[in-house]
Amino acid sequence: MQDSTRLALSGERLTATYHLRASAAEAEARARAICVEQTVEFPPELIAETAIHDQVIGEVRALRPLAPGRFELVVAYPVEAAGAELTQLINLLFGNISIQPGVRLVDLELPPGLAAGYRGPRFGREGLRACCGDPARPLLCTALKPMGRSPAELAELAYRLARGGIDLIKDDHGLTDQSFCRFEPRVRLCAEAVARANRECGGHTRYLPNVTAPAGELRARAQLARAVGAGGLLVCPGLVGFDAMRALADDDTLGLPILAHPAFQGAHCANSDGGLAHGVLYGLFNRLAGADATIFPSWGGRFAYTAEECRALVAGASRPFAGLRPILPVPAGGMRLDRVGELLEFYGRDAILLIGGDLHRGDLSANCARFVAAATA
Repeated sequence: MQDSTRLALSGERLTATYHLRASAAEAEARARAICVEQTVEFPPELIAETAIHDQVIGEVRALRPLAPGRFELVVAYPVEAAGAELTQLINLLFGNISIQPGVRLVDLELPPGLAAGYRGPRFGREGLRACCGDPARPLLCTALKPMGRSPAELAELAYRLARGGIDLIKDDHGLTDQSFCRFEPRVRLCAEAVARANRECGGHTRYLPNVTAPAGELRARAQLARAVGAGGLLVCPGLVGFDAMRALADDDTLGLPILAHPAFQGAHCANSDGGLAHGVLYGLFNRLAGADATIFPSWGGRFAYTAEECRALVAGASRPFAGLRPILPVPAGGMRLDRVGELLEFYGRDAILLIGGDLHRGDLSANCARFVAAATA
């Protein structure tokens, strides 16, 4: 083989941990194939340069059996292959192999040099709690619903919710810029309504409009939201892309907390033999992309996530990772007032409890008071 005199990489590597569904006879070959597929994507026997084999192609660090037909694979990739872009980092970790069956990305670790290129959450767990007055209880959140109400009607609802003591009032993720509820008047009226409620009762409630939008409009909507007094942003990274959310988080002219919504992401983790582990998708990737809190469907709701998957997700949101701030988990998806005590016991104080429709069963003000009391208890 020939040596490449042009290639002199640092030797610093990031690691990715995968779970493989494979027979014992094929596991080693599949592991080597992943190393090649995620880097050079070229028949290695046709690469004459020794330096490319030694420095660029991924390296199998560990291959351990987990159960019959299931293995844990740890691959080390050169940091230079990730460049300085979140898009390429995700591509390197799980680009082409996301198309293959039986491969699931379950963890990743970044060395300090690569991690330093990511600012991550601007506020994180402690900063977002401080924005809301840092109550002793978990933060409380709800959504403006249902779709079909006018901006003025949603603003009146936001006012009542803020007066009721809800910390974070977000747009429903389906509210964008529809003809029956245009973005600008909705955001302006809702921000004014929440500010009025805060003045009247000394509260710290924040309104987070949904700025998920076509690529050419995303930043403009975020800037408009800030200009009219919004207290944060709701972003669906599954729709706009993780790096688009990162750009908003890194924008010093915005400086607002970001709440990530899981729309369009469920299929990434639904199959336990493929895709992304819950802690990677909702935890680590959201932290790299600058979210300060991550919404996900909690166990016991109308979705199928298990308690074990939710624990792994919370770990991804909170464990030490790349020097980035931990973020707040936001269990949601059909949560009810009569489950607040159970949710408190499971998620603890460092969470945001999100209840939507159940707040509207009966007297809204009384239900808000019940929500606050149950979370405080």
